[in-house]
Amino acid sequence: MLKDKNSSAIVAVKDLDRARAFYSDVLGLNLADTSMEGMLGYRTGNTWLTVYRSDFAGTNQANAVSWDVGVELDDIVARLKTRGVAFAHYDDMGREGDIHVCGAMRLAWFKDPDGNILHLVGSTG
Repeated sequence: MLKDKNSSAIVAVKDLDRARAFYSDVLGLNLADTSMEGMLGYRTGNTWLTVYRSDFAGTNQANAVSWDVGVELDDIVARLKTRGVAFAHYDDMGREGDIHVCGAMRLAWFKDPDGNILHLVGSTG
């Protein structure tokens, strides 16, 4: 039924101006749609990331958005650090700096200003 349909990520935030600064300026995403009040639409690769205002923002304790960044993970993590992003560290996985290593997978997690967990998935090449 849905296997051939596109999907997108949706993230709730409390302050759209603060979210716009983070997603546009810190993450470098291109804002593609502002046609609906209380919503920002970003194109990320072939998908959409919708950011919308909600009183329930930041209550999710699981990954909200994940990007497959391949071998660019180290460079992306380094650039985000220069923009003030702090990365999460988990004790139950091996780690090289801010990047967790699990077999051939390399992973990094950080939060947006509302506490939404954002996830980068990389590879060793």
